[in-house]
Formats: sequence, C-alpha cells, structure tokens
Amino acid sequence: MFVIVSNPLRGLVRNPALPAAALVRLAGDDRISRWDLTARRAWTDEAFDTLAAHPDPEVREALAQSPGATGEQRARLAGDLSIRVLQAVLEGPPTRWAGPLPGRVHRRLAEHPEPLVRDLLTYLPGTPRDVVALLARDRHPGIADAARALLDRKPYQPASLGRDQAVLFASGGSDWNRERAATDPALPAEWITTLAADPSPRVRLAVSTRPELTEAQRAAIDYPVLPADATPALDWVLAAGPAELDRCVRSAHPVLRRSAACHPDLPADLLAALTADPDPAVRALLCSHQAHVPGELVLDTYLATGDEDLLRHPAFSGTGLARLADDPSPEARALVALDPAAPPELIDRLSRDPSTAVRRAMATDPRLPQPRLLELLDDPPTAEAAAANPALPARVITRLLADAGIR
Repeated sequence: MFVIVSNPLRGLVRNPALPAAALVRLAGDDRISRWDLTARRAWTDEAFDTLAAHPDPEVREALAQSPGATGEQRARLAGDLSIRVLQAVLEGPPTRWAGPLPGRVHRRLAEHPEPLVRDLLTYLPGTPRDVVALLARDRHPGIADAARALLDRKPYQPASLGRDQAVLFASGGSDWNRERAATDPALPAEWITTLAADPSPRVRLAVSTRPELTEAQRAAIDYPVLPADATPALDWVLAAGPAELDRCVRSAHPVLRRSAACHPDLPADLLAALTADPDPAVRALLCSHQAHVPGELVLDTYLATGDEDLLRHPAFSGTGLARLADDPSPEARALVALDPAAPPELIDRLSRDPSTAVRRAMATDPRLPQPRLLELLDDPPTAEAAAANPALPARVITRLLADAGIR
C-alpha cells in the first residue's frame, strides 16, 4: 500500500508569508532539499536577497536556477565568490520561459579575474555576440581561441565528414556510421540511393530528411516515425530561409514539420499553419519553442502532455479556467486555482474533489476559506500544499515551525 508522508516544511519554504528569518533557519534544515527551498513560483526581493546572502554556496546555486526568480533577481548573484554559483547564474533555470539575464551580467563576467569564469561564457548559451567579441581578445589564449571559433561558427551548420569518409561510413557495418553518413552533405548520390533501402530503419529515416530530396523521393522511402524526443531538430531546417521553411511546414514528413516548429524565426503565417498540424508532437514542439502560439493550444498541449513548463509559457493565461471545474480530467480541474476570477466557493468545492491532485491545487489557493484550509493542513495528502498557502495564519506558521523543532 502506498503511504503519503506528510512534510509541511516543504510547503512552508514555498510560502510567501514565511518570515525571512524563518526562511534562513529552514535553509539549514536537512529535512528539505536545496531545490525545495528555491521552488517558489515567484520571489519577493526581500526573500530572494535573504537567500542570496546565505553562507552555503549550494543554497545560492539553487537560488540562481530558481524558475520563479526574475532575470533581474538572478543578476544579483553575478558578484558571487563561488564559480559554481556563477555557472548556475549563466545556465539559468531549467525552464525555457525564464526571464533573461540583463546583458550587463555577461559583460561583467567577461572581465572576471578568474579564467574559468570567462571560459564559461564561451560555451554556455545566451552569451551576447558583443561579449564573445570581447572575449576573442582575452589575454588567455584558450579563451580567445574558443571565442573566435564561436564568432566564426555559423548557426546550425553541420560539420561534414568529407566525401571519402562519408563513403567509408556508408559502406561499413555500423548502423550508427551509416546513419551519420546518410545525413552528410558530401555523400555521393549513388550512396544516398543505397542507404534509402538500408536494412536499418534509423538509417532510412536519416536519408529521408536530406534537404535536397523532393516530397516524392521522401515518400518512396520506408522510414519509421519516431517519438519527438528521439528525433532532434534538423540543423538545415533550423537555418532555413522563408521559402525553404515554407516547404518544410507543408511537407508530409513529420520530422521536417517538427523541426520547423523549433525554428527561431518562424513567421506568423507558418506558425498558424503548424498550430493546426495533425501531429501532436509538432504542436507540442511549437508550444515549447514559440512564444506567440495561441493560449488555447498551450492549454490543450499541457493537458495532453502534463508538461508543467507550459504553465510558465507567456501565452498561457489563467483567465477563464474556472470553466474546467467539472471537466472529467483531474488535471484540468486542478487548473481552476490559476483562474484569478474563480470564486472562493468554487475553490472550496474543489478542495473536496475525489482527486488528491485537485485538492492539493486548491489547498495552495489564498481564496480558500480559512477553516477549510486548516482542515487540509491536518490531512496528510494535502498538508504540504496547505502549508504553502499565503493565507495561512502567522500563528499556524509559528506552530508548524515549533512542532518541527525550528526556533
């Protein structure tokens, strides 16, 4: 039998009403992880600055990658003495939709006295081109060389094996080598024809995605359709201009359309075309890479995939989600708590939902009547969520801390 272990402390550290002094005390408690400590959906400046001054670099490292922190808040850690913290600042939170760091952070770190810090800027994403140009004149030869290579590199330009090596790979017994050769721009035409009938499905799939093939030629290849996470975006599609990108969007080949959904400069008309794509993977990738997709598509994709990162998407809106209160899906009903116009009586009703996930979602809502909130706090499956509710009375927060032996 599965037993839910209640840990209200994990909820308390996410509670915006928790006093800063208590937050510091919890930061040193081994009953919660560093990532629990920094899992808030949003940070006040006071709470962020309190943890930013914490003596434990692991706490500051986790804070630097908190999804709820703004770029301006994370920038305050750019003067940290720990290289791991600085690396976390540059890597950013594990969400595509985190606020960007201000440009001054990269410029400041490009002048850092420690070469390891300056080197981070040459391989971590997000370094502005003008900062890379500055690093190309760095006094450390290795950093300067890496920066110059970065400046010379064209976006999404795949390296070629060369004709002889491509033929050697294509004629070998390794499926991996033949798959690599199948996408190489230097592979002779006769070998493309040969690999199009290769016994390995992965090799045939690789051949079918070559940019020079016509739709008829692609259709003639017996290639498999793999899950989206097993087929990375094609470099040549990501670098495609308008006409070629249009061809990819209209293609019958799902990998071309999936890659087009990830294009950094997808025009509005092609975005609209992919919004109605029959392939769920295309629509999911569109929501993961494009900021201007329709909000309803983001909602539908979240309900289909459960990808919580989509709830941070700029097109996602809580407005109107109260309409999902009677939806058969508990994942949909749980979203009612994100609707700013949902009435307290609806939140109260859903806090009694048969689904534990729905009750937990409602337990965090400050509109919940206080008596019901305290009931949920005493119920192990919902205690942690209720402890994160900003409407939790101060006396109850004090009691929870005392019960946990935190003074």
